[in-house]
Amino acid sequence: MNYTQNRKISQITPSTLIVGIDIAKDKHVARAQDDRGIEFGKRLIFENRIHGYQKLLDWVSRHQKGTPKNTCHFWC
Repeated sequence: MNYTQNRKISQITPSTLIVGIDIAKDKHVARAQDDRGIEFGKRLIFENRIHGYQKLLDWVSRHQKGTPKNTCHFWC
């Protein structure tokens, strides 16, 4: 998928949950926010292992169920 930055930004709507991930060697940090930059909950620290990625998916799913957000975009 080869998008320009403007195309990525135009995909964000009020129903979008944005998940930003800071990728490191062993542990990563994720944060969730809406289209206005309001953060949802606390950050998630997860390991670079399969159970860490499952933890991330569960965390995103909980945020989507707790808000009217039906679309999720990941930004690294």
